[in-house]
This record gives sequence, C-alpha cells and structure tokens, in this order.
Amino acid sequence: MNHTSNTDSIHIEIFTDVLCVWAYSAQIRFDQLKRDFGDQLRLQYRYIPIFAATEKRIGQGWKDKDGFAGFNRNLLKTAANWEHIQLHPKIWLQNVPKSSTVPHLYLKAIQLLEDQHIISGQALAEHDGHSLFEAFSWRMRCAFFQETQNIGEMAVLDGLAEAMGIPVVPVHEMLDNGAAHAALQLDTDARDHYMVPGSPTLVFNDGRQRLYGNVGYRIIEANIRELLHNRDSGEASWC
Repeated sequence: MNHTSNTDSIHIEIFTDVLCVWAYSAQIRFDQLKRDFGDQLRLQYRYIPIFAATEKRIGQGWKDKDGFAGFNRNLLKTAANWEHIQLHPKIWLQNVPKSSTVPHLYLKAIQLLEDQHIISGQALAEHDGHSLFEAFSWRMRCAFFQETQNIGEMAVLDGLAEAMGIPVVPVHEMLDNGAAHAALQLDTDARDHYMVPGSPTLVFNDGRQRLYGNVGYRIIEANIRELLHNRDSGEASWC
C-alpha cells in the first residue's frame, strides 16, 4: 500500500488474485502508473479469492477441457505473445497451490507491517522504485508463474520473505493474531461493495469507475487524467 501526504491525490484500489495470469500480466501497467503520476496517485492493493479453491475452479471447472492440463495449455497459448512476462511450461502442472488465500493473507500481513512502520513503505532504489511490499508481491508472482514454486505453502513464502530481508516473525504474528485475516476480510467487503467482477479490477473515483480485465494502459491513463482535471466534480467523469 502506498502512502502519500498529498491530499489531492487520486485513490485507486487494485483488486487482484495473485494466481491470476491477467493480474500478473497487468502489473507492468500499474508500475507505469507510478512512474507517470508519482504522488498524484495512491495505489491500494486488495486481494480477492478467484483461486481460493483451485481444485474446484480448475480441476472441476475445467473437467470437460482436460482439467489442469487444459488450463495449462490455455495459459501458455494466451501468453504466447506477451513479451513482458514469462510462464513456466509446467505452470499449473507441478507444485500446484491449493488456494490463493494463504499468499493473500501473507501479503496483508506485510501490508500491516508497512502501515505500522515496522517495515519501510518507501520506494527503494534496489527494488526499482517499489516499496518492499510491492517488490515482495511481484517476487511472489514470479516465483509461481516463472518458477512454479508453490506459493500456497507457508514455508515457501517464508523463504521468499527472508531472501528479501522481510522479518518473518512479525509477519507470523499478524497471521496468528488474526489481523491479516481481518484485513483480507475488508478486501472482500470492498469487493462486494464495489461489485468487483474479477481480477484485475481498478476502482477509483470513490467507486464510480471500474476498469476490469485486460484494459490497455492508455485507457487507464485517460481516466486518471480526466479525474485529475476535474477534482471538484462529484459525478462520474465523461471519460
């Protein structure tokens, strides 16, 4: 979660599931927003349970399309022309997570540590201008999509965190005391409030605007520029 003292900044809530390939692909656009708009934006990362039960969603949901094997082929075909990301040939065929809930809880725990200033929320040069939380979120996705690490396992997440210098003990305290669970529930409540259709979805202008799916960067940019130039408008923009 990125914080800024600029009260005139635009608040954007980004809803994703870490196991969603479309969200993985869209991260490059979110990074570009940060570069183009800087403190004019406040990005808030929220997580929704699209893949909360992968056996049901893929194993059963794709049963007539060869299950996980069919899902694997579909993803590889979909991403064949995406030059900005990589997919492991065995994605969803080996080290398959049971649920995205575990990594989502882990991310919420790290967000809370950032909110409480236990870890830094500042943009870091060693992470290409990302905060430690943002860098970990991306590392987690790469571990899954590029390396087929099972990010649904706590031990894998701990290993990734430790390698980045994130203190694991306070992360587990947030998990053990229920704080991470409460934070994740707030994301679910926000999803329901905004009627978020899936991953990824950008919600801004106090919920008046939603951009869902594989939306081009110029469309996102146009919406933001319209909002920046109509700060005193309480209605949806023309964009």
